[in-house]
Amino acid sequence: MSWWAGGALASVVGFALTVWPVTATAAVEGFALDGGTLSLWWAIPFAGILLSIAVFPLVAPVFWHHHFGKVSLFWALAILVPMTAAHGFGFTLYELLHTALLEYIPFIILLFSLFTVTGGIRVAGSVVGTPAFNTGLLALGTMLASWMGTTGAAMALIRTLLRANAWRRHRAHVVVFFIFLVANIGGSLTPLGDPPLFLGFLKGVPFFWPTVHMFLPMLFVAGILLLVFWLLDLWYVRHEEKPPPREVDEPIHIEGWHNFFFLAGIVGAVLLSGVWRPGITFEIYHVEVELQNLVRDLLLLAFAGLSWITTPPEVREANDFTWFPIQEVAKLFAGIFVTIIPVIAMLKAGTEGVLAPVVALVTRPDGTPNDAMYFWVTGILSSFLDNAPTYLVFFNAAGGDPAVLTGELQRTLLAISAGAVFMGANTYIGNAPNFMVRAIAEEQGTPMPSFFGYMLWSGAFLLPVFVLVTLIWFA
Repeated sequence: MSWWAGGALASVVGFALTVWPVTATAAVEGFALDGGTLSLWWAIPFAGILLSIAVFPLVAPVFWHHHFGKVSLFWALAILVPMTAAHGFGFTLYELLHTALLEYIPFIILLFSLFTVTGGIRVAGSVVGTPAFNTGLLALGTMLASWMGTTGAAMALIRTLLRANAWRRHRAHVVVFFIFLVANIGGSLTPLGDPPLFLGFLKGVPFFWPTVHMFLPMLFVAGILLLVFWLLDLWYVRHEEKPPPREVDEPIHIEGWHNFFFLAGIVGAVLLSGVWRPGITFEIYHVEVELQNLVRDLLLLAFAGLSWITTPPEVREANDFTWFPIQEVAKLFAGIFVTIIPVIAMLKAGTEGVLAPVVALVTRPDGTPNDAMYFWVTGILSSFLDNAPTYLVFFNAAGGDPAVLTGELQRTLLAISAGAVFMGANTYIGNAPNFMVRAIAEEQGTPMPSFFGYMLWSGAFLLPVFVLVTLIWFA
């Protein structure tokens, strides 16, 4: 769910703060929310926004469609107001800016740039959502996700998949498996694929370590899911009417193909921010924004702007492109990122915090790591929390030494990595593109399962596969 640190827009806001009198507020040096002092009551707003996302679209869909931003703001204030009362304005401002500048704004900039660029790519021609076509497209997206990111692959292919299956009554399962495979499982093989692996790369894990060690587990999970999907789609298509006859048998071709250069630029900019270390930072109300992250996000915004300017409007119109999906994601995840602050702090407190029993699950009585529990605890928390910091919590719980974790404890690192990446597919909020894909699908007329309905799908098809992964690799 969380993505890359720093941000261009963050720095613009930050510059204003550094010259505005707000910096005269009480010093916040050393301010950081102590998770060891927090009770579970601080997790209620986070649970509240999750339940709102799950329940309101079912019981009050019209209200939710028009007011989901206000609901998100309500739960954010349910954290910020008590935090201000308990710790003061300066402390709360620091925590809010820390989350906004280093997590939320970069996250939205990345999604915005990918959404804009891929919205200008259209696979035109006569595409029909047959089981063979759908399975092939899912396999292609799974292969691409590790090299262009799960968000990039998902945004590049989802509109083609939706258009190909628009003639079918039963098509929600196609999007569900697309989320499983393209938006999550496929991002297992490189740090470009999914944020947790990128953080591991920044911590010293070699770039191709996931490629070597996660290849077989990923191939196992993806192979089973693709086979199951093909059989399921074959069953569904037998209950459909025949596809409408084609007025023109148009050959498949790509419109807006130049956007692939911008997409490659986005991937390059993200990779650049991980390998270029100029050592220059800008302090914004005691929050340090690094130059490489500022440069990266300026590049992302530039690529999005160039895509918008250079892509013919008719290509986006044919893609049914609108801004609503990114607006929905931006508003809802603003609330999620704020309400998650104390929950992450509780986890970081380790054995000193109220979530100590959760952290203790991953260690055997003799002090050795319990790899099966590392896989499941990291995975389950990543299904609902921010999978990148969750990865870091358990990376550090396992010692935090990349030389050891890629050596004698490589199975433990594999368990942490697989849990964070694979189980992001368990819920709509487990990974950034999940919610985006759902929003685009619903906007283009594909009825999607509710929050809990989606979890029934993931429970039925993913959890049994994860049990097999546990028995084969971590038992």
